[in-house]
Amino acid sequence: MAGKKGKKILIAPSILSADFGRLDREIEEVQDAADFVHVDVMDGVFVSNITLGNAVLGKIKSKKPLDVHLMIVNPEKHVEKFAEAGASIISFHAESTSDAVKTISLISDAGARPALALKPGTPLSQVEELLELVDFVLLMTVEPGFPAQEFMKSVLLKIRALREMKPKMDIEVDGGISPGTAGLAARAGANVLVAGSAVFGKKDRVKAIEEIRNAAERALAGE
Repeated sequence: MAGKKGKKILIAPSILSADFGRLDREIEEVQDAADFVHVDVMDGVFVSNITLGNAVLGKIKSKKPLDVHLMIVNPEKHVEKFAEAGASIISFHAESTSDAVKTISLISDAGARPALALKPGTPLSQVEELLELVDFVLLMTVEPGFPAQEFMKSVLLKIRALREMKPKMDIEVDGGISPGTAGLAARAGANVLVAGSAVFGKKDRVKAIEEIRNAAERALAGE
């Protein structure tokens, strides 16, 4: 089913909540049901946690596009390497760079789709001039850096505002997505739903993805 303004609901399981000791198997279990595989990259500076880098990304085996979310400072220094390692979509935080236009250009030139990520407290007015330059906007519905946080309903107003501004844009939400919150995000205008523990915390990952997608689609249908 298409989401608000005709956008199809897409699900991106986040491997931040997967078992890194058996990552290939974890991805294999979700990739047929998922639309993207979401990869969070943290540097211990922009956020306090540290995760994988481009060298590890290059070893990930996935039939679905890799949706790479950079939570790092100075992303312009690294985006080309992540594109070379296999990222299909690269989102970076507007708060993490002094040259967002250059970063977007580097991502596009490297053959990936550029996306802009925003923390919950960052207003759209701060990045309005950049929206014409990106394919995606990723709106954090938790504070970035840690999995399994509670969905911040306050961000719904920002999602609605962005959807009104950009009816055809892919709007991704990341944080606290579950069958219980997917409908809220979808009704507000999000069409790409990142889910970590709500997928990898379940025994049946395919069923978990289907439940999130179905919840979003039922909400859009008014059920």
